[in-house]
Amino acid sequence: MSDIVEGIGTATEGGLFARVLDPGSGAKDRHEGDPEECLNCGTRLVGAYCHACGQSGHIHRTIGGFMHDLLHGALHFEGKMWRTLPMLVLRPGKLTRRYIEGARARFVSPMALFLFSVFLMFGVFQALGLSAPTDIGSDEEEPSEFVAGTEDGTADEANLPNDETFEGLQAEIARDLADPDLQEVLEPRVFNLEEDGNARMTVSPTGVGWLDEGLFKKWRDNPSLMLYKLQANAYKFSWLLIPISLPFLWLLFAWKRRFKVYDHAIFVTYSLSFMTLLFVTISVLDAAGMTETILIPAFFLIPPIHIYKQLRGAYELSRFSAFWRLLVLSLFIWVVALIFLQALLLLGAF
Repeated sequence: MSDIVEGIGTATEGGLFARVLDPGSGAKDRHEGDPEECLNCGTRLVGAYCHACGQSGHIHRTIGGFMHDLLHGALHFEGKMWRTLPMLVLRPGKLTRRYIEGARARFVSPMALFLFSVFLMFGVFQALGLSAPTDIGSDEEEPSEFVAGTEDGTADEANLPNDETFEGLQAEIARDLADPDLQEVLEPRVFNLEEDGNARMTVSPTGVGWLDEGLFKKWRDNPSLMLYKLQANAYKFSWLLIPISLPFLWLLFAWKRRFKVYDHAIFVTYSLSFMTLLFVTISVLDAAGMTETILIPAFFLIPPIHIYKQLRGAYELSRFSAFWRLLVLSLFIWVVALIFLQALLLLGAF
């Protein structure tokens, strides 16, 4: 129950952040009870808002009005959200192009939508229990129970398969670990079989002093804490995905002077917002019991289709131009994800 409450709180926090960045569009009629002059600066009102200071002419002092503001601020339920989301899903390229060309008041800004979607994602993940595990043992703790161990974790040679001795089983594991292919996968991890019949994993040092003393030592001493920090940093620094992505997207249009870095920033931010909301939707549907035969294809097919449509509309490309850029961008996305992961690991060392 606490996870659900915490998840709702996180999503609400994201909505409040987004509300600060992206207030109402101003597309409102003047209320018949509005005063003739602005109650904030005294300027004569000619519309629903003061043209001098921007304050709304309609000022309420009721609990109903307070709850209305709460829903607007926390959950961002207003007209432009419902204009933005359908276009983000069905016509992302047109949404991106219209925002770049100046249609700002009608749509939720990319950064506000991104912040809201990120906080919503981690709020939903917390509510569904999709968080970092807290019971991972470290090298300093007792090793995990071996397959042939007794209830207290000690080896019982009588229960070893095929009546093998401990030494024979240890030699067999050593032969398996000598396999070059397996060595490549396991480095820098080393699996040890202790004399008490237990197996555990240790992490070999890299030889880089500050890295071993900082990052790897913390992972060895308290992996649960480090996984939690990794997850927490993932949404606190999720905005890093935007500047990391910009150089790669710029490379796809380097010879087209019409498109500026600003255009790419809007494209990336709207695209990340959609992907985040997609992950939230799939997670909720999975928790609700929807079959994986639908969710798995959706997870792999919807993102490239969405990127293709956004490329075509935002940059006004032909089908061929959008398709080859989609292929190259798909490779760049993996590079961006690896850079972002490395950044999170380094942030975890401090």
